[in-house]
Amino acid sequence: MVAPAKSSYRVIIALVLAVVMMVLDQRTPWAAPVRHVLGYLTAPIHYLAHLPVDSGEWLSEQTQSRGTLLDENRRLQRQALILEQKVQRLAVLEAENVRLRELLNSSADLDANVLVAEIIGVDPDPNRQEIVINKGTGDNVFRGQAVLDSQGLIGQVVDAGPLSSRVLLITDASHAMSVQVNRNGVRAVLAGVGQSSGLKLLYVPDTAGIQQGDLLVSTGLGQLYPRGYPVASVTSVNHQAGTPFAHITARPTAQLDRASHVLLVQPTQAPQARPTPAEADNGQ
Repeated sequence: MVAPAKSSYRVIIALVLAVVMMVLDQRTPWAAPVRHVLGYLTAPIHYLAHLPVDSGEWLSEQTQSRGTLLDENRRLQRQALILEQKVQRLAVLEAENVRLRELLNSSADLDANVLVAEIIGVDPDPNRQEIVINKGTGDNVFRGQAVLDSQGLIGQVVDAGPLSSRVLLITDASHAMSVQVNRNGVRAVLAGVGQSSGLKLLYVPDTAGIQQGDLLVSTGLGQLYPRGYPVASVTSVNHQAGTPFAHITARPTAQLDRASHVLLVQPTQAPQARPTPAEADNGQ
């Protein structure tokens, strides 16, 4: 029984001393140096005690910060992709506007009424040089109508539907037309070779005086095309020994493989449509 009594006395004494020290700490300045020394000595213990909590908070902040940065990075990447697409689209629209301005400026120089049409299709058959435009009989398009771009003649309407029409290009192997050299007036027949950049002059005498770079324009003969439109420029002139005719090639002035819009010419006199190769075969 003695030991428990001593323990109780010790607890009571400790409590009394604690209360006395608290009162003295509040009422007198003598305990301040002691408190400072004890605080200095116990600072490492407090630091080590709070280290797990502080580390956890730091890791949590870093994780949240990294996640925020990743989200921001993904958002900026999406914005950059959208802006790049818009820039590309603007470049396409700018180039298209330039072509349309050239086309409209060229239409102002024509002595005939014109209709602007958009190319909506290209014949996939490599043996056919044809395009499809978005204008038809509902827009007064007719078979045999001449088609051109800002640089020259493209071809002729061979089939006009209610809403669209097919145009046979001057480079088609079945196409031929009358042209003349703008420099000296020499006339010849210009035929397609089945390639978008290929044309040839048929049965031109060696003495015709045609030169590389000569501009070939439409003559209007046969009422297939109106007179005086640029058609092609001569790219080569070869004189072959033993033959009376020169081998002459030309390139279309029109941008057949790059045009997006064309002009349909309404001449003062409706042209007599040339029969297509299929119709010519049926008539034989």
